[in-house]
Amino acid sequence: MAVTVPAVVLLLILYLLIFGFSAQDGEQSGSLSRWLSEECVQLLNTLAGGDWSAQFMDGLALYFEHPLRKLAHFGEYACMGILLYLIWSPWLAKGKRLYRLVVLWVFVSAALDELHQWFVPGRYSSFADVCLDTCGGAFGLLLCLFAAHLMARRKNRKRAAL
Repeated sequence: MAVTVPAVVLLLILYLLIFGFSAQDGEQSGSLSRWLSEECVQLLNTLAGGDWSAQFMDGLALYFEHPLRKLAHFGEYACMGILLYLIWSPWLAKGKRLYRLVVLWVFVSAALDELHQWFVPGRYSSFADVCLDTCGGAFGLLLCLFAAHLMARRKNRKRAAL
């Protein structure tokens, strides 16, 4: 229960971020994606020695813009999957019911986000984005299950050593 309250607060903040980004019109959203892509390419250029041409960097930034947007979607919803697991796991027995609840919650959240985008000028809705976001949430859930497995294994090893 000690984790539940901070997880709820973080989930609410995450919802505000997701729906805030979705409320940006097409131009705002595109310029944010372009800026992030350019910053990533600038970092790569610096790590590679800093001798790339501006034309090459612009092309690379344009190439990476779409995958970075999709990776951001996946990451946001992976965080949502983690937070939902932390919120619901103290209240529901671990098992299919809990896992289905988390994935369904993420799916509905992603669908509502895409519905919201439908009404924003210059934006569009995509069922593929709902699927990608749901996969992100499921990945976050899997990370939690893997972490729980490792913690249980460690606990069992300590018991066996006593």
